[in-house]
Amino acid sequence: MKKTDIKTEQLILEAAKKVFIRKGMDGARMQEIADEAQINKALLHYYYRSKQQLFEAVFIHAFTALAPQLNAILNQESSIECKVREFTKSYTSFMIKQPYLPGFIIQELNRNPDFVQQIGAFGQFPNLDKFRLQLNMEIDQGKIRSINPEQLFVNIMALNIFPFLGKPLIKGITAMDDNSYHQMVEERKELVADFIIQAIKVH
Repeated sequence: MKKTDIKTEQLILEAAKKVFIRKGMDGARMQEIADEAQINKALLHYYYRSKQQLFEAVFIHAFTALAPQLNAILNQESSIECKVREFTKSYTSFMIKQPYLPGFIIQELNRNPDFVQQIGAFGQFPNLDKFRLQLNMEIDQGKIRSINPEQLFVNIMALNIFPFLGKPLIKGITAMDDNSYHQMVEERKELVADFIIQAIKVH
């Protein structure tokens, strides 16, 4: 691919991300994305034939940036406590910039159950092998309460994902405005990690 083609495609992906964040998948329009990228609609369709194809490209681009970060944290030389803190901070910081991702994943999995295999082909899923071994070792050492590694990982993921997935519900129930919501999400970088660590740590 020529440099000009790569530059144009990057321009389109960045414009599409901004529109998807503002409008969501259903509300976004190809013409609006073309306008955001300052190109004509015909050129946009030359690169991406449909809004769905463009949305998947934006997702894959983001996923291939996030997955290696999380995998590096899970496999670094640090304690389970440090990994929980780093994972929560990294994931939340990333999702603040890519808030459309959790909703898109759920939408696609409902529509296409094989989607998880498709995205796995474009990026490395976090590898839990070292996390499992280390957690079991810290349990044996009396540092961590007995807990299934998969259950702990699901708890970490659930507590980090839901504020983004359930944003409209959270804002509706709590009557938060956008500023209050963003402040709450920022605070969760520490609060979620503290909650999980207090739940599993032997005192």
